[in-house]
Amino acid sequence: MFAPSPPAQRNAAVFVISITPFDRAGKLDEAGFRAHLRRMAEAGIGVYVGGGGSGEGYTLSDAEMKRVVEIAVSELKGKVPVRAMGKEPRTAKEMIDFALMAKDAGADAIQIYSLDVGHGHAPTPEEIDGYFSEVLTAVKHPVVISTHQSVGYRISADVISNLVKRYDHVIGVNCSHQDLGYLAAIIDGAHGKPVLVGGPMQGPVNLALGGHGYLCSEGNLAPKLCVSAIQHYKCGDLAAAMDAFGKIVRLSQTLYGAGGIRMTKAVLGSMGLPGGYPRKPRLPVAEDKLAQVLIVVRSLAIPELPS
Repeated sequence: MFAPSPPAQRNAAVFVISITPFDRAGKLDEAGFRAHLRRMAEAGIGVYVGGGGSGEGYTLSDAEMKRVVEIAVSELKGKVPVRAMGKEPRTAKEMIDFALMAKDAGADAIQIYSLDVGHGHAPTPEEIDGYFSEVLTAVKHPVVISTHQSVGYRISADVISNLVKRYDHVIGVNCSHQDLGYLAAIIDGAHGKPVLVGGPMQGPVNLALGGHGYLCSEGNLAPKLCVSAIQHYKCGDLAAAMDAFGKIVRLSQTLYGAGGIRMTKAVLGSMGLPGGYPRKPRLPVAEDKLAQVLIVVRSLAIPELPS
């Protein structure tokens, strides 16, 4: 069993799943992306790029995905952790090809997504273990295993524990499920490797259970706020940490309830910050809905955002 370490000793962290800015015509906005990443670096937040959700990774061609990783590495390498996320693969080969591309581009680490076999089906535990074993044998680079609700199933905590134990280059686990008992089992079986949760809602609970932090989309808008929750926690100022988490959760509920990454990009643009436009099939949010969200965002009094 993994015994949680004291807050000051634990390698607590937060990563943002970066947006991918596009122009009005849907073309990758490289200048806007660079400006956005510089803002992330200045805030000191770790960054994943090319994600299937916040990064709109499913709309990117292979060439665009490679360019996204290359740009991120050129802007972030040596400043903050820069990792490649990608999207849920249908085969081990698809995941291997992505991981090797990201490795060659210079990413610090790569997330290995859960296998999505398609058509609403779930792979067996033996198939899951076979998939990860094939990928982790082929990709000799720091990797993070992902167990994510997006594929409709959970990877057994025992399977993850065995993979972490067998492959030294597995540096952590990203767990995006609502079951806290499952999260505790993942932490207990991770052999001390960092466990991060998807989204800020479970951030404090994850830390209490012995995990190491959280992943978020809200950092695209308020990266310093998202970093401050972890900084306060590491310093032992739990009141300040909880205050920051409270704002982040309210920000998350507001953005996701009004369109998710579409709204995040709209708010960024309205404040003169780099964000760009969503890419089809996603469409921009309505102006009246944006106005309502801006009222809530401003009520949170986040210092880093323009008034």
